[in-house]
Amino acid sequence: MSTSISRRSLLVSGAAVGASTLLGVPAASAAGRDPDDALVTPVAEVLDSGEQVTALRVSSRALGRVERTSLTTSTFTVHVTATNPLTGLVAYEQDRVVTAAGWTRRGEILLELAHGWGVAGGDTLQYLGAHGRNVVLDLDHAVTQVEPLRSHGGGPVVVGPFRQGRLSDPEVDAFSRHVTASGLNYRLFSPPGGGGRHGAALVVWLHGGGEGGLLTDGYAYYDNETPLRANRGALGFATPEAQRLFGGAYVLAPQSTSAWMLDGDGFAPLLLEAIEEVVATRRIDRRRIHVAGCSNGGYMSLKMVAEHPDRFASSVPVCCGIGPRDGSGTYFISDDELTAMTTPTWLVASADDTTLDAEDNTVHAHERIAGSIMSLYDTVTWDGNSYPGHWSWIYVARNDPRHDGVRLWEWMAAARR
Repeated sequence: MSTSISRRSLLVSGAAVGASTLLGVPAASAAGRDPDDALVTPVAEVLDSGEQVTALRVSSRALGRVERTSLTTSTFTVHVTATNPLTGLVAYEQDRVVTAAGWTRRGEILLELAHGWGVAGGDTLQYLGAHGRNVVLDLDHAVTQVEPLRSHGGGPVVVGPFRQGRLSDPEVDAFSRHVTASGLNYRLFSPPGGGGRHGAALVVWLHGGGEGGLLTDGYAYYDNETPLRANRGALGFATPEAQRLFGGAYVLAPQSTSAWMLDGDGFAPLLLEAIEEVVATRRIDRRRIHVAGCSNGGYMSLKMVAEHPDRFASSVPVCCGIGPRDGSGTYFISDDELTAMTTPTWLVASADDTTLDAEDNTVHAHERIAGSIMSLYDTVTWDGNSYPGHWSWIYVARNDPRHDGVRLWEWMAAARR
């Protein structure tokens, strides 16, 4: 894969080897594919810990001959190799555990794979610590048929050769891809109903530092994907629950070319350009434009409010940074700017955040923004899992923060500029 702009289509180079060896199926060649080739589609989901491949969907003309009860969890094995496109190094390689095997309504086989927080082998991203960036991996799923399926007439059916298609994540794929006139990537979710009489709300989600581009050290990686795949921040506002509460809302997820904290002054007008482009081309209620973001994006949400005090109906800085109080850092929201803020603000953080100390950042900002609400959690624990303290965006993505009996999304949806 090229290191520039976007990831290539995911193609299997040797996915048919296992089936060929065990059951006598010739491997698929790139030059010519048989109409009976089996297409393997990796199906992903953005979990609270980030995106993972949770299933494989297998489609083939040969499946029409199969007696469905002959499919079991041991019919196929799955082996994955994940390669970092920037370094060329294998990020991980291992067998995936098939937990269930069934059929879709379209007559495709669905192999469900073990996944979840702490389950290895499913991640679609790798974090490059030296650069502080998440990179979308090239995934090669080798599917091997180790047991024959049974035909309606009782004979064996062997599926293949196998070839892999593009990664499918319905929530991520619901966001269209765009680039502003100035070259800033963004993804956009459009509400099915289009909003109310005055137009739909607009929620601007600003990603964390790991989801920006990497355009230094010889890299040209700016993919317009990681802001949606790394966490559920933007996706949460596109869920049916959020859309119902907002009465329909566009969700704008811009991507920094680096990190918001590196040049807030430079990124603020670029973000405003993206917002104005969306507002000009969609039916949006200007009174209901909301800005929210986590970590780097939490800082940038405050920065946008400071730069444009009359623009936003609400601001939701999550595990935000405000910069050293002496102004010695690369980013800085002054106490005067915080005190001057009148935009309704709801800050969220966890007390055990070791990346951006909650007391120095979130609590400090809360004490200076008049009328602001703060949800300060002890830890980040959700659905029985304990996550790093910096990941308090999980609570926002699940609409957990509440104040005086009102949850965060309801509060945002009711806000007007």
